[in-house]
Amino acid sequence: MSLLSPSRADRLYLGWQYVTLYPEPGPPPRRPVPPDAERLDPGWAAAQRREENLLNRPLKAASGTAAAVGAAAIAADVAGWLNALVTGICAICCLLVTAISGHAVWQGWRALRSRLDEERDRVAKIQAAQESRLFTWQAEHASRVRQWQALRVAYEHQKRWYAVCAPSGVSRVDVAGGTLAGWSAMLTTAAAHRLAAGGEVTVFDLTEGSVAVDLISFARTSGTEPLVWVLPEDLPKLELGTGLDAGALADVLSLVACVGEEHGLARDLSFDNAILERVIGELGDTAAVAGVAAGLRTLAQVGNPRDDVAAGLITGAQADRLASMFGRGAADRVVVERAWVLESQLRKLAAIGTAPVPEPYSPLHVIAVGRHAGAAEGRVLGTYLAVTMTHALREARPGRPWQHTLFLLGAERLRGDTLDRLSDACERTATGLVLGYRAIPAHVRHRLGRGNAAVAFMRLGNAEDAKTASEQVGSEHRLVLSQLTETIGRSVTDTASSTYTSTAGSAGSVAGSWSTSEGSSRSSGHTRAGRGGVTPAPGALSRNVQASDSRSTGESASVSASISASTAWGITTSAAAGDSESFALAVQRSREFLVEQHELQQLPPSAMILSYAGPAGRHVVMVDVNPGIAGLSAATMMTLQEFRGASAATVGAPPARQEADPAGSGGGRSATGGNGLDSGAAPDAARHEVLSRTVPEHAEPVSWRSGNNRPPPNLGPPPPRLDWRGKRRP
Repeated sequence: MSLLSPSRADRLYLGWQYVTLYPEPGPPPRRPVPPDAERLDPGWAAAQRREENLLNRPLKAASGTAAAVGAAAIAADVAGWLNALVTGICAICCLLVTAISGHAVWQGWRALRSRLDEERDRVAKIQAAQESRLFTWQAEHASRVRQWQALRVAYEHQKRWYAVCAPSGVSRVDVAGGTLAGWSAMLTTAAAHRLAAGGEVTVFDLTEGSVAVDLISFARTSGTEPLVWVLPEDLPKLELGTGLDAGALADVLSLVACVGEEHGLARDLSFDNAILERVIGELGDTAAVAGVAAGLRTLAQVGNPRDDVAAGLITGAQADRLASMFGRGAADRVVVERAWVLESQLRKLAAIGTAPVPEPYSPLHVIAVGRHAGAAEGRVLGTYLAVTMTHALREARPGRPWQHTLFLLGAERLRGDTLDRLSDACERTATGLVLGYRAIPAHVRHRLGRGNAAVAFMRLGNAEDAKTASEQVGSEHRLVLSQLTETIGRSVTDTASSTYTSTAGSAGSVAGSWSTSEGSSRSSGHTRAGRGGVTPAPGALSRNVQASDSRSTGESASVSASISASTAWGITTSAAAGDSESFALAVQRSREFLVEQHELQQLPPSAMILSYAGPAGRHVVMVDVNPGIAGLSAATMMTLQEFRGASAATVGAPPARQEADPAGSGGGRSATGGNGLDSGAAPDAARHEVLSRTVPEHAEPVSWRSGNNRPPPNLGPPPPRLDWRGKRRP
């Protein structure tokens, strides 16, 4: 399996988690210190000789005395002082004494030489044993050095960033908190890989912060021309919600009209529906929002109906029927008042669909509320987008999971029931949904993670929001944050300074085909027919796929290159990677922290804490959503669990038994006791994995002598030098 596998069509990539599978091996092993060589003690040999001299001194004296006496006797005989018999007897006696004494001296020296030879033999045997032990130590040291080198190489060249995906079976991701720059990174990371996998992406940006600018730049660099609408300027060219029947249009407009009211104090929607259905019924099934607003003005007695008749919004007969629909009694004043409220909200949408322009097909649609929209107008536009998308999804057929992904950013501005209806429609059609909340108000707090969803927390500046997130995740979890996440987060250019450029009506002719080569000799061609729109039309997609079994990483490399060249996060990360020395240190360094309130308030912009339920309990994963990480050599599009399986298959041993981890984090409660701490493999297991690839378990003994019968060169750093000088006394 390739370490940079292409994007999968059934996955939503959220970012990367920092995990050090192979721990730092520490300093290299020190070379063995040779023991003091055993040798013959010259002092002992001299003492033996002195002792032998002392023992032989009487014998030497006796021998010398006997020789002198014999010589004197012979001299006396010559002088005639002694007779020959006495001289002979004396000479013989002296000779015997001299011979016996000399023999004793010779035996003593012979015994001394024997003792010295025995001592030399003993010293030689000890030296041989010491040399043998030294060679054994050197052999063991050489083996440890090779193991250390293998561990060091594995540590320095290991993958440290592993892809994190939305858990299998999850159809919604709730993102709470975050800065505009952080959301830009999150959106680019998730949507770019969906586009690369052949999916379709729709972005509703209600933040007024242009968080999709990086994604649009990536799409254009990749050869995809996105469709961008900026509201309210592009309302006449927006066709979303046009063509609804009377009941659906009344439902949409009644929800849009009550956006300014609190959920608990909102008037019963059935009352608004009744008014709108009657007005739309008078106008006919082809009624537009502008016509409905004109009918409500007539019903509420606002302005002169002849102006709307002259503008062609309603006819004179329709105006007369609407004016007399509820009568003029005091009881009907409630209807008039409500009609006036409805008209005051819906007039903001009067221009929608009045000047439609045919749009070419594009897999990326971005509809954003512009910075010139007022607060009330922004909420009306956002609610309209969400409700009309809900109705469009209800008419769509279920597809593959995450094939169509909807990003709703700034969702805290919408009512809770609007979010619930949209979530239900997305879940029924297998449309992926990512809801982004800048804050956690009351109606959002109890919806985070509800149902089949994962919840993610980014920087939460508000203390109450941070406290809520800490309580939901659990402050006992200990997570690992890479220094690279903090470094890039401080130096990235603020993406919120850019603005959208509308493409409505100016996209021209855009090729409606998209192909990708995954290197597996897998080729896929996509042919789409029909008008361009925000949602894929049912039956408008015909697909021809021819795939073989081999795959390559060209797609992922192309995505990484496009992100690095076109996005602020990618450019900043690439520039940081250019400083190899400081970047290498930043990649290898990390710190631990607990999921506490103050830590959530100071998270880096691209840091995200993902929490979801798994078979073994709740999993908590630290994620970096920086899209530029995909271009690093230490990053892989494989999840941590997939990487472990590939490594185990390479070694030839079965992978360690683990609980299923849908997001591929490989951690969670089962791995770390619920604290999320560095969910990598245990150090002993990682060490065994590396050594099993480098050092055979049953290696044959190696001769550590060369052809010249000399020991091999020593390995490793030398031992510390010995200082034989005595310490100075104070």
